[in-house]
Amino acid sequence: MDIALIDNTNQLSETHRKLVKDILDFAGTYLKLPAETEMSVTFMDNAEIQKYNFEYRGVNKPTDVISFAIEEEDDEELALVFDAQMQADLGRNIGDILISIEKVAEQATYLGHTFERELGFLAVHGFLHLNGYDHMEASEEQEMFTLQREILDAFGLER
Repeated sequence: MDIALIDNTNQLSETHRKLVKDILDFAGTYLKLPAETEMSVTFMDNAEIQKYNFEYRGVNKPTDVISFAIEEEDDEELALVFDAQMQADLGRNIGDILISIEKVAEQATYLGHTFERELGFLAVHGFLHLNGYDHMEASEEQEMFTLQREILDAFGLER
């Protein structure tokens, strides 16, 4: 996968950036996504993610992760349809994930696990949202959280 990592905090170590890239590559393989699949992950602080949370979700407080799926359609938009050759030439961009590094640290401490575990968890959680998984209803939640746990465990980032 082609994963663009953007660190707006300038605080994320190379080890943590590699962890996110590796776990998302692994998750892409786990879901059998094409190798040309593209996405981005932007790391930010609580103040920055709060702005996005308010603008796009109407919630005026920081959150841990937000996903913007490109292929998600809404009733007012026209779907973009590419033939197979165009799709192969362009690759498939599934969207963008925003992660608050401050929330990663807060939640890791609160939950009693490592920063790495929480960072990997949030990256996979956002990634699954980009691929159409959700947890708004109980059946969807069970499917998404089971898959999330399988990916994290198979990668070796267990609780």
